Amino acid sequence: MKNDLKPKILKTMKTYSKEQFVKDLIAGIIVAIVALPLSIALAIASGVNPERGLYTAIIAGFFISFLGGSRVQIGGPTAAFVVIIYGIVANPEYGVEGLIVATIMAGIMLVLMGVLRLGSMIKYIPYTITTGFTAGIAVSIFAGQIKDFLGLEMGAVPSEFVEKMIAYAENIGSINWIALAMGVLSIVLIALTPKITTKIPGSLVAIVVTTLIVKLADLDVSTIGSVYGELSSKFPTPALPKVSWKMVQSLISPAFTIAILAAIESLLSCVVSDGMIDSKHNSNAELVAQGVGNIFSGLFGGIPATGAIARTAANVKNGGRTPVAGMVHAITLLLVLLVCMPLAAMIPMTTLAAVLMVVAYNMCEYKQFIHLLKTAPKMDITVLLTSFFLTVFFDLVVAIEIGVVLSALFFMKRMSDTATVRSWVYASDFHDEGRETHDLRYVPENTLVFEVEGPMFFAAADKFLDIPKIAEYRNKNVVIVRMRSVPAIDASAMRNLVKMEERLEKKGIHLILSHVLEQPMRVLKKEAGLLEKIGDDNVCAHIDIALERAETYRNEWKKAE
Repeated sequence: MKNDLKPKILKTMKTYSKEQFVKDLIAGIIVAIVALPLSIALAIASGVNPERGLYTAIIAGFFISFLGGSRVQIGGPTAAFVVIIYGIVANPEYGVEGLIVATIMAGIMLVLMGVLRLGSMIKYIPYTITTGFTAGIAVSIFAGQIKDFLGLEMGAVPSEFVEKMIAYAENIGSINWIALAMGVLSIVLIALTPKITTKIPGSLVAIVVTTLIVKLADLDVSTIGSVYGELSSKFPTPALPKVSWKMVQSLISPAFTIAILAAIESLLSCVVSDGMIDSKHNSNAELVAQGVGNIFSGLFGGIPATGAIARTAANVKNGGRTPVAGMVHAITLLLVLLVCMPLAAMIPMTTLAAVLMVVAYNMCEYKQFIHLLKTAPKMDITVLLTSFFLTVFFDLVVAIEIGVVLSALFFMKRMSDTATVRSWVYASDFHDEGRETHDLRYVPENTLVFEVEGPMFFAAADKFLDIPKIAEYRNKNVVIVRMRSVPAIDASAMRNLVKMEERLEKKGIHLILSHVLEQPMRVLKKEAGLLEKIGDDNVCAHIDIALERAETYRNEWKKAE
């Protein structure tokens, strides 16, 4: 526990060798080649200048590797953030300045998550929510690339999905067939390259080939340069954004969503890479590194970052085994920024759109989505579809918030269904029906026994309240509540337990508690006066003792009859 915030690099450097450095160097350079087109494309898809994608991969990527809890994690911009970043940037109240503030706020939240040892808490985000919003993000990314892929001549693309589709339909007559051809060629090259070689990413091949074709043939196709102008090859200087308390308040929700997304994706990437190299990551150190990476990314004008599963896998497959590979990846991208960035202005926009369409296809996991629709319980399907449609048609923040609330409500419903208060079935009841009985305990005729099973919390708290009516109807003066299967009880259930005791007392019925477990007993002791009312003798360790205790009230019951 004391060492769970220490960066993994401290451990790996103890046995570091020249041979491993060579492997890390090669892996880092290859991963940088993979990350280069993705970083630029993701920045453009997010509504910011292409350079900001590289700033993010350089700054955040370096700190995530240097301070992280994984040996091989590669950090940078990912597709998961595109929808929420675009929403912040497109909002005239925030713009890029608001995005920077949200990125820094998310970074601070991630650091706090790590320091507070909340790394293991991420597993409580239901799989149906992550699958739903991931598929929704994929659809949104795909839809956002249609304009550039088709080369449509239209103004700014609306941020809302329905309005976006309407705008595309209205401008469908302006398709640039040359741009479409280059886009289709890009997808073909991305698909075919892995079948020929896995050493060079298909996205890079597509970018090089289509850029050369467009440049040499002087084709009428929009490029990064024609849309964004000359690209800067200067490394940015850190600067604090202009921030107001009102902006902070309004950005808390999206910043929290960015932090949760970064935590989920980075820790998932760590788990996947652990399996690939037979290692174990430190989740809390990883969260701190993610936080620091996002803080510095924001200060240097970058966008949100997290661990990238595909780039991390590429790192492992090419021999990377220590954080040095991730740091080499960041340094390589820095050199590309300083030396080659102006060349990126020649990349066709349709090619970047094709790259992101392939990314969207790969991240949607449609087979798993369909599998869940076929096999999951109805409540889980509801959460899945709600998260998906809210992400597509409304907002990722809303999707996660409502998805979590729905999951919590459904979980409470399931738990309340498992929590039961049932009366024992007595031998006399069996005999009345002509049925045989075996191994039944003797219960005094003045007594009713109720078995409580499952956690008793506010959603199931009312299940105690019918006990007094049943006891009075059956003319008993002792009620035993057996609690051996109650692992926990909350304040609401305890309040109703007190109410039940008060109603029993008014009717002259004695309450005996049997086999109360540790947590319920602690709560009972805190409830002022309840144990005194019940009496120490009526809180029994075992059901047999409780039944013997009930026998002592039999004469009282006989007199009342």
